[in-house]
Amino acid sequence: MKICVLPGDGIGPEITEQALRVLEALRSDGLDFTAETALIGGCAVDATGTPYPEVTSTLAREADAILLGAVGGPQWDNLPREQRPERGLLAIRKELNLFANLRPAILYPELANASTLKPEIVAGLDILIVRELTGDIYFGQPRGIREEGGERVGFNTMVYSESEIRRIGKVAFEAARKRGKKLCSVDKMNVLESTQLWRDVMIELSADYPDVELSHMLVDNAAMQLVRAPKQFDVMVTGNMFGDILSDEASMLTGSIGMLPSASLDANNKGLYEPSHGSAPDIAGKGVANPLATILSAAMMLRYTFNQEGFAARIENAVKKVLAAGYRTGDIYEPGTRRVGTKEMGDAVIAAL
Repeated sequence: MKICVLPGDGIGPEITEQALRVLEALRSDGLDFTAETALIGGCAVDATGTPYPEVTSTLAREADAILLGAVGGPQWDNLPREQRPERGLLAIRKELNLFANLRPAILYPELANASTLKPEIVAGLDILIVRELTGDIYFGQPRGIREEGGERVGFNTMVYSESEIRRIGKVAFEAARKRGKKLCSVDKMNVLESTQLWRDVMIELSADYPDVELSHMLVDNAAMQLVRAPKQFDVMVTGNMFGDILSDEASMLTGSIGMLPSASLDANNKGLYEPSHGSAPDIAGKGVANPLATILSAAMMLRYTFNQEGFAARIENAVKKVLAAGYRTGDIYEPGTRRVGTKEMGDAVIAAL
């Protein structure tokens, strides 16, 4: 198994190191892989002038899977847009055609009090958000800023083709079939024609999945319902921009975005795996970041790309054991638990394996 490791910026190197340590701990039980590291994001800009260097592109294309930390930081905010660290992330998603973003939001029982919502609202939460990742307003053309009537006008284009909607719909229906057989498609069809097409295609697709209950919800209502009654959802599917917002909202239901892994897959399950959180520059280098989202992302990599369900489950069970034993990084700490740093949390997961 060839893994391309892209630590990135901020806390990225610290958290990917712990995920790799967990994978290394499984070698003795037969997990066979190679890992090569490359630059992406702000560190790549500093070293090469571009957020996605050609050497990184080559390594990512040749690898079976990519494990990524995080990109970005305030020191790069004033660069030209094409040099911004986030452009590296958009570029690798587009180049590898990683169109399906899977973001689970699971509330572990031990963290029920870490959520800002009442425990009875979120206890037992287990949602999967399927976000289309390579289309929509983030990639649509034309886009830019121009002069019109003596003032600056910014413009972006929200566009989806039928084939793009159909392929992400299939991923979502298949995921729902393996879970609770409930799929909620989120759109804004009362205002946006592109999402009217989204709803039409989802309805057409549902004929191929009679065992899955399909429902529809406008995005503003979906945002409200995630806070009001989140456990009504099993699998949610939506476009790139709506998915970006809703998945971050869902992450906070679990108490900390530092707990949430993600997978971005192509049509053949080659994937980029990363935590849902950002680079957290305010705590970078302090050894206090939560590595569990990255460790769980590595588990998703073993499951989805390498079909190593046994090893994936072992990592996830180890994380559960560590939480049950009271280990907490600062983002999920509460009185009565044991506060640990990044490496100590990695040590605890390895010991629990």
